[in-house]
Amino acid sequence: MSIYNYLVKKSNGEILSMETYRGKPMLIVNTANQCQFTYQFEDLQKLYDKYKNDNFIVLGLPCDQFGNQNPEDGQETTKLCKLNYGVTFPIFELVKVNGEGTHPLFNYLKHEVDFREFGKFNMEEKILAENILQLEPSFLDGRNIRWNFTKFLVDAQGKTVARFEPTDSLLDIESVLENIL
Repeated sequence: MSIYNYLVKKSNGEILSMETYRGKPMLIVNTANQCQFTYQFEDLQKLYDKYKNDNFIVLGLPCDQFGNQNPEDGQETTKLCKLNYGVTFPIFELVKVNGEGTHPLFNYLKHEVDFREFGKFNMEEKILAENILQLEPSFLDGRNIRWNFTKFLVDAQGKTVARFEPTDSLLDIESVLENIL
């Protein structure tokens, strides 16, 4: 299988093949509108603006699995992202990223790259890990997505090259991105 074999649902309900993005480096992010990391929409937009002329695309797939922090549907999420953060990159319909009903794209991404130990990187991450233990300890296990704003960087050939946790720096993401452009 390849990333191009997967389908996603646009916020207007249309089905889109990931084949649409063949030849483009992608940053695929599970997002949320009411999360402590929601400020990252602005950073993601800046990254998109900076590299979109290099065929780079950010894809936002909202998820409501982490403390019900994105209860809106895809259309409302798209409107809120544009209004509140100036987002112009695509926002899709809500997906699940863990457990029963995990979207096939995220199941694929989670198994394509290694993940790092979570909860020891910095104070913000330690606090988040403690919160996750209270809400849903299984999210800390193995390849599971730990929280909103986990990011997967995919190169122009469709190879998943890196996974970034919500607490990872945009500078780290940009450094890896520049190496694949």
